Amino acid sequence: MFSVTVRDHIMVAHSFRGEVFGPAQRLHGATFLVDATFRRAQLDDDNIVVDIGLAARELGAVVGELNYRNLDNEPDFAGVNTSTEFLAKVIADRLAERIHKGALGEGAKGIAQLSVTLHESHVAWASYERAV
Repeated sequence: MFSVTVRDHIMVAHSFRGEVFGPAQRLHGATFLVDATFRRAQLDDDNIVVDIGLAARELGAVVGELNYRNLDNEPDFAGVNTSTEFLAKVIADRLAERIHKGALGEGAKGIAQLSVTLHESHVAWASYERAV
């Protein structure tokens, strides 16, 4: 399987419900490095997995929709604990939609898998992987 990864970042505010979250039940900020990895078994006609520039642009657009937001106030996340794992899935699903719509080029339609990793710190991160 071939892969290409692009990276961006987001800064959000949010809070959690549930005793398991301790002090994170209060409103707090989080900064995440975001890696999106695109995978396919065979390279496209140009011998690439995906155009890196298009992949970086679309990842930037997806995270831009979340950046500098208080996720507690976003209608899409009403009543949801916006955990790192949950946000990785949101970003992956939104990128997959863009692949299907052709935003990453025709060659990207051959991408089989996509994974998104959000790095909370240098010692903790969470990922979501899905078929495209």
